[in-house]
Amino acid sequence: MQALVTGGAGFIGSHLVDALLARGDTVRVFDDLSTGRRENVHAESELVEGSVVDEDAVRRAVAGCEVVFHQSALGAVARSVADPRTSDRVNVHGTLTVLTLARDAGVRRVVFASSSSVYGGAAVVPTPETVPTRPRSPYAVSKLAGEWYTRVFAELYDVETVALRYFNVFGPRQRPDSTYAAVIPLFTAALLADERPTVHGDGTQSRDFTYVSDVVAANLLAAGGPPETSSEVFNVAPGAGSSLLDLLAGLGRVIGVEPDPVFVEPRAGDIHTSCADASKARTQLGWAPEVTFEDGLARYVDWLRSG
Repeated sequence: MQALVTGGAGFIGSHLVDALLARGDTVRVFDDLSTGRRENVHAESELVEGSVVDEDAVRRAVAGCEVVFHQSALGAVARSVADPRTSDRVNVHGTLTVLTLARDAGVRRVVFASSSSVYGGAAVVPTPETVPTRPRSPYAVSKLAGEWYTRVFAELYDVETVALRYFNVFGPRQRPDSTYAAVIPLFTAALLADERPTVHGDGTQSRDFTYVSDVVAANLLAAGGPPETSSEVFNVAPGAGSSLLDLLAGLGRVIGVEPDPVFVEPRAGDIHTSCADASKARTQLGWAPEVTFEDGLARYVDWLRSG
């Protein structure tokens, strides 16, 4: 199979590229390297540099591909709060550009990386896909808009689409030194440096942390899913929420330290509780997580230490 991975030099995208190549697929990476890193690009993949808002670049990237994994996005709730228009341009207009040119190129299926943030702190926990969405940040709005575009394209045009709602993905290549670093890299780096990690809020807020290899597996299954899975959306997460205090305790056990966090004000746009009901992905895609939270933390700590 000829596959395109937009954002293939990024954290999740580069792991997906590695898995596709490992099973024998031909892979093209499309990335502008603004947040992705050139060293993440597998030597056996073809790199096309460009932005998802550049139609000519996207047209070159999708040519001849059977499946497009659309991982490219401007992440981080805080970044979208500070600059909502740029998040919209990249995440909404960029997704529409990818879908349109994938359709024109005869791509069979587009797998879209969405986010649990579209729920906006659902009252039903664990949260199934049937719960009404209520985004609380421009980033979440942009991801929900992308979902609706994927559904509409599958209904109107000759292209299949699937949207995957990721829940707090973590693992190797997720860096603590990026501008909008995620909580696991930040906590891990602080503890390894014998520093006090910063907790926004009281630490009781929970997340459904998902190891990156399990997310990759969901993408591969979504790409090869039966036609009836087209236009569907699936939660991708273990369904086991952990609080930030639980996270700190787990990292403390792995690293061998006693965390002593500093508590500061909550971040704007953050939600308190996030936990998935992923039974739909299990039933329709045959997906199930394989890496436990503690094992995933140990793998991440090993990777960060080795760097």
